[in-house]
Amino acid sequence: MTTVTKIMSKFRLAVVQMRVGAVKADNLSRARRLVQEAAGQGSKVVLLPECFNSPYGTGFFSTYSEKIPGESSQVLSEAAKENEVYLVGGSIPEEDGGKLYNSCTVFGPDGKMILKHRKIHLFDIDVPGKIRFQESETLSPGNSFSVFDTPFCKVGVGICYDIRFAELAQLYSRKGCQLLVYPGAFNMTTGPAHWELLQRGRALDNQVYVATASPARDETASYVAWGHSTVVNPWGEVISKAGAEETIIYADIDLQYLADIRQQIPITSQRREDLYTVASVQKASS
Repeated sequence: MTTVTKIMSKFRLAVVQMRVGAVKADNLSRARRLVQEAAGQGSKVVLLPECFNSPYGTGFFSTYSEKIPGESSQVLSEAAKENEVYLVGGSIPEEDGGKLYNSCTVFGPDGKMILKHRKIHLFDIDVPGKIRFQESETLSPGNSFSVFDTPFCKVGVGICYDIRFAELAQLYSRKGCQLLVYPGAFNMTTGPAHWELLQRGRALDNQVYVATASPARDETASYVAWGHSTVVNPWGEVISKAGAEETIIYADIDLQYLADIRQQIPITSQRREDLYTVASVQKASS
């Protein structure tokens, strides 16, 4: 392995767990400041939380929605360029053609938008006596995969509820992704039960790094996020984890370690594709 290859096989990832309030301008300025702080610590890829520019809830999506490109995506573009990072812009409520989407934009170090991921699986759940939430009351689902390249590795993007669908993570892995990122806002019911478990499962099943970014917890909000943004390695170990408060967590992503894990336990080559397969019917957007 050459010196250049060794350098490129490791990079620092920052996961921003930020407070989200009712004033969009304040949310945007806070996100910009935290991206700058993350870049100052040597981060090359920065991940923001789901609905980072607005409160999370079906009653807020229409009020806070914008076109892409628009105000929020412009701030993300400038933050990525100013700090020379790959910026995964959490998600925002997007309006397009009279429909609303939960959308994540990704920007390169030159400030150009690389892709837009619309949440594929809408969060419609009903846990009696605990929580009922129906994103489909206001949102429409996305219909495409989202993968982007960096000089370090290929990255697959999902949003929150997307992480529950193992097929999506497996398809991203088969498309060459070594890092999967999920901006998400699990709640006080599903968070303690499933948040970390799902991340470890996706990482272990596919021998990839998995990173999630949640809003910081706000006990006064109508929807209380669990927090606990996390990074998991391909062995299924949690290597970085936040509490409930606003913070930035960091993880040094080691792609040589990932390659070693895949060599030691070669599940990719051992799959019985004569018996089963998971196949996509659409191409990934990029």
